[in-house]
Amino acid sequence: MSAFETILTAPTPVAWVEVAAEHWRPLLTDHANCEKKAASTALALIFAYPEDTALGVALARLAREELRHFEQVVRMMQRLEMPFERQAPGRYASALRRHVASAEPRRKLDLMLIGALIEARSCERFQLLAPRLPPPLGAFYTDLARAEARHHELYIEHARANAGDSDWERRLRELAQVEAELATSPDTELRFHSGTLSAPFTPGSRRGALAAATALIS
Repeated sequence: MSAFETILTAPTPVAWVEVAAEHWRPLLTDHANCEKKAASTALALIFAYPEDTALGVALARLAREELRHFEQVVRMMQRLEMPFERQAPGRYASALRRHVASAEPRRKLDLMLIGALIEARSCERFQLLAPRLPPPLGAFYTDLARAEARHHELYIEHARANAGDSDWERRLRELAQVEAELATSPDTELRFHSGTLSAPFTPGSRRGALAAATALIS
């Protein structure tokens, strides 16, 4: 069973997949920022909970892998002659984190569970997009889906280990409902974790974009 089938309570809308598959070039900028943010989140958790050495070692490995993915995406963008752009934070992760408890140990548990949900959604979307993209990028996304599945399992493992007497599975279901709403409801911009766009995306011919990109990265 895939990671996203274990904890996500709603699938990504077909409409999001259609738009993302057609306009994957501008989506790469957000993808790169997501990889960078995933690494920084792992490092922040290491500093927040230095006494949890098992978590720290696991997250150190995760952060290195996320930074390698960031480097790979940026190199792909360079080969496509796409500039890297600073972006304002999207609504998805920031809205999820508004539901994190303020007091410990509940806060630590919530951060682990939200990490698992984000990685599971990433895994799902990589799997959905991979067969619809040019071969170099499609194969890369297939590999990333496997990595995100491992990351999801890591966060779940440490959430379980830190749950104590709390009903962590009930809390996961609560947060999963919030995540599902954010990933499926109308959104104003195309992001890797956005919902369905509420207005048409600025077009470019998918056939032409695919042909041009394939020539550049093959």
